[in-house]
Formats: sequence, structure tokens, C-alpha cells
Amino acid sequence: MTNEIQTVPEGYMANAKGHLIPIDKVKPIDKLRDEEVKKMAAVAKKLRDDMKVAKAALFASFNDFVALSATEYKVQLGGEKGNTTLLSYDGRYKVQLAVSENIVFDERLQVAKKLIDECLNEWTANSNDNIKAIINQAFQVDKEGKISTHRVLSLRSLDISDDKWLDAMEAISNAIQVTDTKEYIRFYERDEHGKYQQIALDFSNV
Repeated sequence: MTNEIQTVPEGYMANAKGHLIPIDKVKPIDKLRDEEVKKMAAVAKKLRDDMKVAKAALFASFNDFVALSATEYKVQLGGEKGNTTLLSYDGRYKVQLAVSENIVFDERLQVAKKLIDECLNEWTANSNDNIKAIINQAFQVDKEGKISTHRVLSLRSLDISDDKWLDAMEAISNAIQVTDTKEYIRFYERDEHGKYQQIALDFSNV
């Protein structure tokens, strides 16, 4: 199957392999399917392009208001890592701008793992088996061979005061590398029970 756009001569249709087939040799149901699929794809592409324009406008409106509020009223609206929430006056609507960081660990994670292994060996006689399981699970890789950043970072919340363990936690913190950030804007409306429900912009959730 080819993804290249092919110029098809009049009187022919190109199949999925790029072969030119005379139109009179194509079954009516195949012609109809081709027509309907292309119509639906055109609607989807138009909707995607409209959403791109709307997304840019919504981000611009949000950021313009935050900038106005910060300069004119000297109000700090930004939360941790740039996360910000705006509410309508009646509280019915809520708009959130969230910043998500994609992080990986550098070679210092291996230093942390070595220190943790040493801790486990030293604690073998009296350490809690549940803690061992949590620690070992944190360094397991998924099907793609990647370590879960969430599980590794959760180790820092364990209440362990051992000096070597603390060195390992520092190594984990130093190993964090932010590869990129992505902004998300989400919209919410209060339901009849007073709870905020997200306004679905995902096709499958509409």
C-alpha cells in the first residue's frame, strides 16, 4: 500500500497497491464505498482544520487574559509549572490550562539503582517485604523496555532516613531530564449536582 498521492488518468481508479483499474472494471459497491469514505474523510479533515484554528484562538484568549490580569491587576494566576484555572463569575464554567512535562532519566538513574540495591542488601535481615516489592517494581521495564517515571519518582515519597537511600533519592532527582513540555486546555461545566463535568472535545466522548 502506498501513501503517495497518485495522479489518476480519467477513466481509471487507483487501487490500494497503486494499480490503475479501468472504471468499468470496478464493482459498483467498490465505487460507492470509495465515494463515501472520501466524503467522510473530507469532513473529518475539515473538522480537524477548524479545531486547529479554534485551538489557537482559545489559547490566545486564555493567555491574553492571564497577561492582562498580571499586568493590570497584579494577580498571579499561574499555578505550579504554569498550570492555571479560570472560572466564570457564577462558577458554572471552568477553563484549565495544564502544562505536562515529558521526562526521562539519564545515566544517574543507574547510580541510584546501585545505591538502592546496596540498601536492600544491608536491610535484608529486617526490611519490610512490601517495601522491597515496591522498590523492585519501580525499576521494572514495560513492553517497550522503558522504566515508568511515575513509579521511580514515587520512591521519593517513602519515609526512609538511611543516608545511602537519601543519596539514591538525590541521584534520582538529578537524573531527571525534561525532554519537552506540552500545554493542554480543558473546559468544564457544572452539572445539576454541582460537579464539574469536562466538555468533551474528543470525538469518541461526544
